[in-house]
Amino acid sequence: MKAFFSKLSQAVMLPIALLPAAGIMLGLGGSFTNQSMIDAYNIGILQDGTLLNSFLQVMTAAGGIVFANLPLMFALAIAIGFARAEKGAAALAATISYLVMNVAIAKTLSVAGMVDTTNNTVVLMGNHYAGVLADVLGIQNTLSMGVFGGLIAGGITVILHNKYHDVKLPEFLGFFGGARFVPIVSAFSALFYGIALVFVWPYIGAAFGSIGATLGEMTASGHGYIASFIFGIIERALIPVGLHHVFYLPLWQTEIGGTAEIAGQVYKGTQNIFFGSLANGDYSQFSSTNFMTGKFPFMMFGLPAAAYAMYTLADKENKKEVGGLLFSVALTAFLTGITEPIEFTFLFLSAPLYYFIHVPLAGLSFMIMDLLNVKVGMTFSGGFIDFALFGMLPGLTGTENHWYYIPLLGLIYGPVYFLLFRWFIVKFDIKTPGRKGSAVAVVRKKDYQEAKAGGANDSQVDEMIEALGGKDNIVDVDACITRLRITVKNGDLVKDNKYWTENLGAKGLVKVGGTGIQAIYGAQAAGFKAQINSKLGK
Repeated sequence: MKAFFSKLSQAVMLPIALLPAAGIMLGLGGSFTNQSMIDAYNIGILQDGTLLNSFLQVMTAAGGIVFANLPLMFALAIAIGFARAEKGAAALAATISYLVMNVAIAKTLSVAGMVDTTNNTVVLMGNHYAGVLADVLGIQNTLSMGVFGGLIAGGITVILHNKYHDVKLPEFLGFFGGARFVPIVSAFSALFYGIALVFVWPYIGAAFGSIGATLGEMTASGHGYIASFIFGIIERALIPVGLHHVFYLPLWQTEIGGTAEIAGQVYKGTQNIFFGSLANGDYSQFSSTNFMTGKFPFMMFGLPAAAYAMYTLADKENKKEVGGLLFSVALTAFLTGITEPIEFTFLFLSAPLYYFIHVPLAGLSFMIMDLLNVKVGMTFSGGFIDFALFGMLPGLTGTENHWYYIPLLGLIYGPVYFLLFRWFIVKFDIKTPGRKGSAVAVVRKKDYQEAKAGGANDSQVDEMIEALGGKDNIVDVDACITRLRITVKNGDLVKDNKYWTENLGAKGLVKVGGTGIQAIYGAQAAGFKAQINSKLGK
């Protein structure tokens, strides 16, 4: 199960990686076409009807289309991520499956007379279910399943693909064999499970909706901070095993995170509600951000301060080299919110430092932001770029999102992280980089230079393959933003964490189950993936 969810987390990173670009377009377009901001600052070139205003409206729409079609992207991501071969054919089959599934749902609802157009509800067994209808890719009145619809279509498709991608048909049907058979069988399957979902999903949607309503009621009654605290604890605790995406995705993208009607359209999930608000200027729905805002204080201020604490404790002769390493990972955390490089720097040296100091502080950050009613969203992480676009810009243009509490709390969180990390490291004699003879750098200088030049050299790639048990032991190599995610036949043949950090420049190695391997390389991971797959002939 660990290996499966690790693979799932890896697969869903493909559409998530699109969100920063889409979010920037929405953030800039939505903020600079906000009439309140234009009137407040009397900016003539941004008035409605000007060339710049028209361009920004196009930019807003371009960003919005990405968020509007995330379910299809998730269907594609699951197919590509789990397909063992012929990934292109799997992606095509997933697209066809998603379309056929939605058409089958819409037509079944129509011919069965299950749509009450007066109240815009689905009638099933005499009960009316509101909020479960949607228009998807031009298909009217299908079921609103969000990313779950994409996961269902992609999941069933990949099962069929892995079973039939090399099927051999009789000679007179030979043209339709192999990978060409997969879209055909996937389309027919989607027809039937689409019909079945008509009689199942309204109940599931209602259940998810009740969870979202409960979270909304907790927030409205002043108790949402409890849910925010628990969310922050669990989300950070799952980072080491790479399963945090699976945890937060339903809250960000489905009814579990709440629903809101904005400009006549229903949005589901905290992230979709936030960007729907941003795009339409309906800032009353910014209350949806309690599962996002808490990341900013500890990512922008806390973890960089922890890096500084480790720097101050390095041996005098090592400070110059250690300073370069820690400054780079601290700057990455501050600007982009990619924190795994710095988190793994101390996680593998002392798990208690991670789980007993860092994780509780992260949970408190979510709770405090909720208590202070701070409403700042994000694309995928809590760095300064997202803070400026989705916190400062809307806040400075008239939105009551209380963005200024983030740097104010940061001024507290920085010293707290610094003092607690310094105390813990000294108290328990943790050999952080450059301290008491420990390794000066997590990434070797040679590896850094090669990464700047475009990746590892041939010999290092060969070493990685050998450390994974050799070519015959490797089943699949993929990567998310910061990790190489490898599936092997026998995990016992893979070299240990010490070998990967000292000889291969990794920031850490995680074994998930018996066959899942995660090598943490930061931003270099995607390049290493391409090089290894090239060596393997994939």
